[in-house]
Amino acid sequence: MLPTLYLVDDEPLVTRVLKRSLSKRGFDVTAFHDGNDVLEAVAATAPDVLITDIEMPLMTGRELCETITAKYPNRSWPIFIVTSAPDLVHREWSSRLDDVHFVEKPVSIQQLSLALEQRLAAAPSQEPTL
Repeated sequence: MLPTLYLVDDEPLVTRVLKRSLSKRGFDVTAFHDGNDVLEAVAATAPDVLITDIEMPLMTGRELCETITAKYPNRSWPIFIVTSAPDLVHREWSSRLDDVHFVEKPVSIQQLSLALEQRLAAAPSQEPTL
């Protein structure tokens, strides 16, 4: 069974490229363009990994991460924040959250894929939980 990955970014080109590239590397990728849609999906089925942009118009990645962390304190899956905003404040903020990883754009698909695989390999073999 392929690891499930939820990807959220308000830029359609970014989601298309990441979805295609990560799918080729063995992930079952579902793309979203809004944090609210991801919250609905997470409520129905937890992913193995969530990748989010930080700067989005309706719900920022930061708001999304904070909502997920508050709503699901026992989640067993990581969140990767992929952003072109290398702001030190974002880095410090993300380092205080449990299992949240910061990745700067432009993204190396090879490096992102490797980071995802390493994180998933380190996790206990079980269904993702909320």
